[in-house]
Amino acid sequence: MEPELAAGHPRRRLDPTVGKARAMVGNLLGVKTTGKNRVVENPPLVLVGCSGGPDSLALAAVCAFFARRGEVRVGAVVVDHQMQNGSAEVARATAAQLRSLGLDPVVVRTVDLDDDGVGPEAAARAARFAALEATARELGARNVLLGHTLDDQAESVLLGLARGSGTRSLAGMRERRGMHLRPFLGLRRDETLAICEALGLAPWHDPANQDPAYLRVRVRANVIPFLGRELGPGIAESLARSASILGHDADCLDQLAAVEYGKLAERNAGSEAGNPAENGAKTSAANSAPGEIALSEEALRGLPPALRMRVLALAAVELGGVQPSLERLGSAENLLARQGSAGPVQLAGKVSAYRISRSQGVPQEGRSYGKLVLRRSP
Repeated sequence: MEPELAAGHPRRRLDPTVGKARAMVGNLLGVKTTGKNRVVENPPLVLVGCSGGPDSLALAAVCAFFARRGEVRVGAVVVDHQMQNGSAEVARATAAQLRSLGLDPVVVRTVDLDDDGVGPEAAARAARFAALEATARELGARNVLLGHTLDDQAESVLLGLARGSGTRSLAGMRERRGMHLRPFLGLRRDETLAICEALGLAPWHDPANQDPAYLRVRVRANVIPFLGRELGPGIAESLARSASILGHDADCLDQLAAVEYGKLAERNAGSEAGNPAENGAKTSAANSAPGEIALSEEALRGLPPALRMRVLALAAVELGGVQPSLERLGSAENLLARQGSAGPVQLAGKVSAYRISRSQGVPQEGRSYGKLVLRRSP
């Protein structure tokens, strides 16, 4: 934390990277970085998701500046994924450092991972976001700030390309998505290290970030440096710029798909997840009872492929599944051709898709034909 200066002492020069980071955070929060403090009555609470690493710790320290100005209250959530020995101690030490910065409240959440076939990294991400969102609801927080950087964005784009992903995946992370804010997407990773050094912080360096067993680590350590050598400097910035452009396209397509999904989705008994077009298309499997969603095959065939795939994905997510891969969505889409098997096709998160044959009925409508049904297993 920046030391208080005694009266008559010259003000210490602000580190330019700290100033840059403050401007990014202030822009997203809608608060000033300079001028007279504007203390407000009952300031809104924002939370920082902090692992103790350089990126999130730098973000927490920058946010603490705004808390001292009195325009917002700043707290933090430390999520212990229990993926490494000593993780509980790392979480406690991180929480103590955050409290020393003046953040309040600081909450440590311990989570259990439910792999469900998606892999440890995706399971950890799902558990982390669930913990962050639950804490925000409990505390009445307006936003949750995350410390992802431009380098994280570039890695996400390359990973999406390697998987053959669609527009949404290639768009990477959004600066503002629901209650989540990512003010550091224009900041490089070495700049967050510089902020930690300038403010006298002691970040924790996750050993998993050096483990080549993880694909993201290999992209970070090998692929991006190679592309920089072969294609010239600025490759990370170019990838992040592409993500920003694609993000606007993906947002438009998602909005159009949500409208179509709202028209087509027929929820049968047992589905309590609600409409993902209204809840941000993120429903936890723990809060979703097994059920079915039926979609008109004729209407699906009439949609452009970009919207059709998104509508199918919305149904899978509403039933508590994770975002299906493009390959699995394509297999579900093939059922519309009515050639060969009627399914089921396994998507993700225990959700499967099948088409109604002439001998089957659709609940609430009696005997029917022409429905593609997505179902979640108990």
